[in-house]
Amino acid sequence: MNITGKSIRPFIGAKNYTVSRRFYRDLGFKEIITSPNMSYFHIDGFGFYLQDAYVKDWIDNSMVFLEVSDLDATLKQVQGLALPDKYENVRLSEIVHNDWGNEFFLHDPSGILWHFGKFKT
Repeated sequence: MNITGKSIRPFIGAKNYTVSRRFYRDLGFKEIITSPNMSYFHIDGFGFYLQDAYVKDWIDNSMVFLEVSDLDATLKQVQGLALPDKYENVRLSEIVHNDWGNEFFLHDPSGILWHFGKFKT
């Protein structure tokens, strides 16, 4: 089998769909509404589907890794958005140093854990 892909688009849920849509727009994603209960959010040719669906066990175990080219600048940009002040349950960490590279974490309003990272070269 020879699979040739063009993109990968995970589906994530939202406890409060309206709040999550606003959060991702504030984070810098552009939104394309695909139906009354689902939108596609994207930056620079990659993205994900946000659904108006909430299953606690699913959300509590959902993680997304976003590889960035400049982790320090990305953290400063996200810090400048003051998302934890604007949204309940949103948490933002400092950079964590690992053997494989570095990352910081952002929990969205529903509890989805985002890893923003840069691999060692």
